[in-house]
Amino acid sequence: MNIALIPQYHENMPRHQAEDIARKALQRLDLAHIANKRNPSLTDEERFCVFLLRAVMVKNALVIIDRPFKIIPHLKDSAFIFQALKKIDDFYITCHIYDYQWMAEKYGEI
Repeated sequence: MNIALIPQYHENMPRHQAEDIARKALQRLDLAHIANKRNPSLTDEERFCVFLLRAVMVKNALVIIDRPFKIIPHLKDSAFIFQALKKIDDFYITCHIYDYQWMAEKYGEI
């Protein structure tokens, strides 16, 4: 429920309300089952999604993802990343992904 901390502290939102928002956001990513897990228990994909949700929990979020394949190195391409972003695209204004030029093949045609 680390995700719920963001609206709690940035918007002074009651804990139960912030946790409800976090649970609904996890559900959108089909990750409701990880709501009470700690970071070491998460898979790389789950961890990436939690990082992403934490980033979008502020109003008018501008998301910057720096070298996502360092977090989820076993992915063959960026499909998972873009699917996750699409599922929550109403949570943020814009997203920029920064990576090395030699990783371009993982992104394909954008």
